[in-house]
Amino acid sequence: MHKFLTPSLLICALSACSAGSPQIQNPASASNAITTSQSQTSPISPALQAIIDQSWQLQLSASPEMAYSMGDKSAAGKLQDLSPEALTKLNQGQIAVLTQLKALERSRLSKEDRINAQILEDQIQNDVDLYKYKDYYLPITAESGFHAYISSIAQARFNTLEDYQNYIGKLKALPTYFAQQTHWLKQGLAEGITPPKATLTGFENSISAYIVPVEKSSYFKPFTQYPSYFTAAQKAQLTQEGRALVSKNVLPAYQSFYDFMTREYMPNARENIAASSLPSGKAFYENRVRYYTTLNMTSTQVHELGLKEVKRIRQEMEQVIASVGFKGNFADFLHFLRTDPQFYTTSADQLLKEAAFIAKKADAMLPRYFGKLPRQPYGIAPVPAEIAPKYTSGRYSGSNRDDEPGYYWVNTYALDKRPLYELEALTLHEAVPGHHLQISLNSELTSLPDFRRYGYISAFGEGWGLYSEYLGLEAGFYQDPYSNFGRLTYEMWRAARLVVDTGMHAQGWSREQAIDFMASNTALSLHNVTTEIDRYITWPGQALSYKIGELTIKRLRAKAQQELGDKFDIRAFHDAVLENGSVPMRILEEQIDGFIATQKAKP
Repeated sequence: MHKFLTPSLLICALSACSAGSPQIQNPASASNAITTSQSQTSPISPALQAIIDQSWQLQLSASPEMAYSMGDKSAAGKLQDLSPEALTKLNQGQIAVLTQLKALERSRLSKEDRINAQILEDQIQNDVDLYKYKDYYLPITAESGFHAYISSIAQARFNTLEDYQNYIGKLKALPTYFAQQTHWLKQGLAEGITPPKATLTGFENSISAYIVPVEKSSYFKPFTQYPSYFTAAQKAQLTQEGRALVSKNVLPAYQSFYDFMTREYMPNARENIAASSLPSGKAFYENRVRYYTTLNMTSTQVHELGLKEVKRIRQEMEQVIASVGFKGNFADFLHFLRTDPQFYTTSADQLLKEAAFIAKKADAMLPRYFGKLPRQPYGIAPVPAEIAPKYTSGRYSGSNRDDEPGYYWVNTYALDKRPLYELEALTLHEAVPGHHLQISLNSELTSLPDFRRYGYISAFGEGWGLYSEYLGLEAGFYQDPYSNFGRLTYEMWRAARLVVDTGMHAQGWSREQAIDFMASNTALSLHNVTTEIDRYITWPGQALSYKIGELTIKRLRAKAQQELGDKFDIRAFHDAVLENGSVPMRILEEQIDGFIATQKAKP
């Protein structure tokens, strides 16, 4: 998941839509979705439904994109209002809803409604917490920021005059949007709430990539390709208006932002990398640990678990090294993997084709392991060039339409840093049976209320992604020992995250110490190690989701296998994990306990 989501909503996946993270599909009945969220099979209690509806309206009011996709025509052509007044109003509304929710008599609710209430409370509490800790001062991370994600407005479908008029409205609103975001960056600078200076090296390149001649701007592209039925006069008028807006609104906004970042913000960003060094930083980080693990864990407990997992995985890695007859120590083997040309492609197309081949093999494994598969297909595309240099190796980008695919993004920047031995694990995680499968099935659960259909719980989603990498081992992937080492290095990567994230943010580790730990325990390229460490620094706690979620799913599977014996069915187990969408780990445990009881009762 990505941090730039509208509060609590899975509006745009790791991705292209607005925030670089999981996306939505259009609901079956958009007009109804504006006034009330979807109903579950057994009706939600009136008291809880009223709270859900109130919360949903708050979310829609905060996101014109979401509201418009749900059928609210009045939201067309608007961008999110990030003014102090708007954010204060949203926060006050969320506190009011949270108060009602906490006062609700849960003992009178059905089991399903208790789950709804708990997940909604977790979502709203997180939004309230982030406002309290002034997270809105940080609309950028080491990877990218609002300036890159907002460019996705140019990637919408343009089929009608209305589509172009809505887009023109957004281009007109863009200077205000940039000014509001810059206002919060200035507030953060004044109060010492900024990304650390070390993580912003090269950040200006992600801005200058948009400062180009009008005709080369991605914002102008919609005005170069019109539907065939548009008249010559319509095309001429739209092109003229589009060129003027890109020239007078878009490019100056990026230039002004570039000047501010390079002259004022980046030189004066904070030096200390730890979240605990921020105002109320220790409490903030422990809050992030609980949120991203969905468990009542402390940073110390997470750190110790990470060290234990690193030790276990390291032993498996040593066994693989011995199996290939490599002469040298662990560090020598890592150097070999990072530098030998046999492990790297020489063209972007070659890397994409290899990823596509693995993805197609992964598609074929699905019927053996899942009873229910999603309707939506997925494609493979490169990470957008504007953000690729500081971006991670790959991501899943879902679609917000039911007539479009999701996409598995592969980073084709710096090909000598994108090893093939990692590609099987990456593909299984981001495509299937990982994020695409899980997120697409989630969006098809029309019986769930919308805040759950379009929500994303990181421990569940990222835990499932990492579990999917492991599942490939059972499905016959990783036959090449180097690819299996790639799988282990990916698992080690996630285990090391538990160590370095808590180390940097709670235990005084330096950036260099974290880089050294990651580099000496994984086969990730040094470029990837550095970009990953900077990601953890500017997104505290999120990296803990993966291993905590995966270990929970593995533990629950082992429990089911032990208790069910011959009655255990892997397809039924996976369907049971995914059947209620994205849920906290404590609720998943209850869910699987119910599955075990049901299976035991069968003849």
